[in-house]
Amino acid sequence: MHDIQRLLGGFKGFRRRYYQEDPSLYQSLCAGQRPATLLIACCDSRVDPALMLGCEPGELFVVRNVANLVPPYGRGDSHQGVLAAIQFAVEQLAVERIIVLGHSQCGGIRALMEQSLTTQDEAGVVGRWVSVAETARREVMDRMPGAAFEMRCRACEKAAIRVSLRNLESFSCVRERRERGALSLHGWHFDMARGELEVYSPQADAFLPLCLSGPAPDPAWAEHHVPPRESLALQLY
Repeated sequence: MHDIQRLLGGFKGFRRRYYQEDPSLYQSLCAGQRPATLLIACCDSRVDPALMLGCEPGELFVVRNVANLVPPYGRGDSHQGVLAAIQFAVEQLAVERIIVLGHSQCGGIRALMEQSLTTQDEAGVVGRWVSVAETARREVMDRMPGAAFEMRCRACEKAAIRVSLRNLESFSCVRERRERGALSLHGWHFDMARGELEVYSPQADAFLPLCLSGPAPDPAWAEHHVPPRESLALQLY
């Protein structure tokens, strides 16, 4: 467990690297941020997007929340923080892509599958939040009624990513920029145990391997490749 001195020591190392040894990056960032990617990730401490993807400050505009969810636009006064961040990234920063990054062993998705959280009163805030992915839970329960619980959780992690991608389409600014070809949407799933990454292919309606433990394929491959019909079922979840 890190104590406060460990954290302060980390900041000293950060300051030394970016303000003393090579100050040019933050000198340019002080003039404004121009990230090309909005990344919506889980707030799980084990999944750090910038660390995973090797990004420098200023490269990612990151929204983190429980279970990396995107609520539909216009739900009254609910979820305004996440909705505002997405709208800001699309309209003001003009990001070129949005990535929804889910992961294995997600506690928020597990709680959704277990139905263990109340959605009532002040104590139900987490339950109300993960209910954004309720359609994903129902889809998995209908499709995999006899599967082991861990398999259903993994399937729901991926189904929830698809729900979030659909909810992004409820933003008029997202739809408009996509129609112009100025914005793309991506769903990724990170397997913590294997250190592997899968990407959602709309053409295949499946998550396909983007980066496995062996030689890495061309990243453009998973965006367009549709696997043979006989192998598709093996890659759905």
